[in-house]
Amino acid sequence: MSTAIAAAVDDAVGELVSLVGAKAGCAAVGVARASFYRARPASKARAAPRPEPEQVRAPQVQPRALSGAERAAVLEVLHSERFADAAPATVYATLLDEGTYLASESTMYRLLRERGETGDRRRHATHPAKVKPELVAASPNQAWSWDSAPRARRGALM
Repeated sequence: MSTAIAAAVDDAVGELVSLVGAKAGCAAVGVARASFYRARPASKARAAPRPEPEQVRAPQVQPRALSGAERAAVLEVLHSERFADAAPATVYATLLDEGTYLASESTMYRLLRERGETGDRRRHATHPAKVKPELVAASPNQAWSWDSAPRARRGALM
């Protein structure tokens, strides 16, 4: 490619990149993106503005989301003495057997996760640390031990 044609292609890609981005601009002109980035100085590559998103949406509130009172009722049941050490799946099944529906199982997990309470809810026993046995002999022939490591000798049985 001659230098005049290469310069024209570079200019075209440069104009397109500012409008539609590097990937789409290079694809439209038929230039590999690596060639485009290689031809540009590093300072220009950083200065290229990114195209603005067409529309930024505000986060929408889920219409079926639990109200504050409903959330409090679910948490009250999950924290009650009866279900204090039960998993949300167990609480959900038990309440359904009794004919009560407060929230879905995943919502119960989500409410507990928001408060950092999704770990194991049972009390755990703490076990004492294991102590390495120590051989103590006050006089000869009180403590016997042997080396259990195999020795590699020619003709010896292991």
